[in-house]
Parts: sequence; structure tokens; C-alpha cells
Amino acid sequence: MKVQLNVTGMTCNHCISMVNKAIAALQADAKVTADLALQQVSVESRLTAEEIIAALDDAGYPATER
Repeated sequence: MKVQLNVTGMTCNHCISMVNKAIAALQADAKVTADLALQQVSVESRLTAEEIIAALDDAGYPATER
């Protein structure tokens, strides 16, 4: 399943790393693509949008589904 999200608060490569870690904690082999300029993240995995959004919120990066 592919989930596309708008993510608030990503300002640098460290932020992208933290987003990747938050998602990897749920599913290690999830494919995550982040666009810092657009504040968007695309995730290909078996996770639901709700699971990913909750993990990103916990990591300090509020997200909404696109």
C-alpha cells in the first residue's frame, strides 16, 4: 500500500532521518521517500495511514494524509 502524507516540521536532513526512523520502527523494510521542500512523505509498506501518522506525531512531526 502506498500512503502519501503532508508532514509539518521537517526543516533539514536530520528531520528526514527522524521521520525514516519513526516509520522503520513500525516496519523495517518500508520504502520512505521524503521531499523536504514540499513537506511531503510517501511510504510504500503494509502500514495504514493511521499507523504512520501516529508514529510521526509521536516523533514530533504532525502529519495528515494527502
